[in-house]
Amino acid sequence: MITLKNLKKVFGHSAVVDNASAEFENGKVTAIIGPNGAGKSTLLSMASRLVSKDSGEVYIDCKELAEWDSKELAKRLAVLRQANNITMRFTVREMVSFGRFPYSQGKLTAEDNKIIDQAIEYLDLNEIQNKYLDELSGGQRQLSFIAMVMAQDTDYVFLDEPLNNLDIKHSLQIMRNVGRLAHEMKKAVVVVIHDINFAACYSDKIIALKNGKVVAQGKVEEVIQADILESIYETPFNIIEVDGKRMCTYH
Repeated sequence: MITLKNLKKVFGHSAVVDNASAEFENGKVTAIIGPNGAGKSTLLSMASRLVSKDSGEVYIDCKELAEWDSKELAKRLAVLRQANNITMRFTVREMVSFGRFPYSQGKLTAEDNKIIDQAIEYLDLNEIQNKYLDELSGGQRQLSFIAMVMAQDTDYVFLDEPLNNLDIKHSLQIMRNVGRLAHEMKKAVVVVIHDINFAACYSDKIIALKNGKVVAQGKVEEVIQADILESIYETPFNIIEVDGKRMCTYH
């Protein structure tokens, strides 16, 4: 489990994240929602040591984040950042193999290749594994990045807005596979996501931020409520149920 306690980050004179506490549990998908500028990505960046925290604590398996050796941390926590601008030309397989770097340091072993094969198979990328990333659709590239994170074989996976610029088909494919990572492989998967309905349908827990503060968190049915969402997004919401899943309509 990863535990965040009273995290705070100030940029200039504004607290982008203010006294935020949360828990990310193994075997569950946790979605972080909130309006633009709520502090979602900053919270995730502090929890992964990509951005320094001004105050507060982060514990990974009861060990404070600052105490983790970087090489060991890379074997426990994988992060897919919001922007993945790759300037060099790589095939899907080459990209996925980068996930093994914390273990192989660039010299792939038979075990590394076995894990790479498993990640490619798991996300159904076999037929395109030798294609270059610039030959693929946005959804296929994003699946390749997630396969790279999967090949890193960590207990904790952070995905910062993995659905950016994707169509509905590929968004569904990615969220279904995010669920498999958590439920079948028992990883703690944390997803920063803008689409509330994807969060409601494919996560086990939701953390809602507004103005840097955690204003609601809990099971889907505890957070996906009209009054809570209206206070967060400042717009009217209507909650409906489809096949046992809560969904939102707004206009």
